[in-house]
Amino acid sequence: DVCITGADRVTSGGDACNKIGTYLKALAAKDNNVPFYVALPSSTIDWKIEDGMKIPIEERGADEVKYVEGLSEEDGKRRKVLVLPAASSAGNWGFDVTPRRLVTGLITERGTSQASVEALTALFPDKVS
Repeated sequence: DVCITGADRVTSGGDACNKIGTYLKALAAKDNNVPFYVALPSSTIDWKIEDGMKIPIEERGADEVKYVEGLSEEDGKRRKVLVLPAASSAGNWGFDVTPRRLVTGLITERGTSQASVEALTALFPDKVS
């Protein structure tokens, strides 16, 4: 068994930023001894950021998670319903970051490497300034 995901951005240190839920897949893979790989084109590597916690993460509108929509049983019309207490706030991030410690390897157009600065630099010496 193996788990392979993509990435929207990978740091020079091998942390992978992808759609929400990727980090949870990496945790599940680790807990079940399943190798976790990230497949990416080299254009996805951000050579200026080494730590995934420094990646700016898009926050989407809170209403996407505060409300649900559906058809009312009473009149068959579409209704929007608040599912949180009215005074509650909500966060709705579009991406999460999988730390390199959970990544078995990175799959690129030049081959597979470990998720580390040293391994990526060795694979892409021409990209490092």
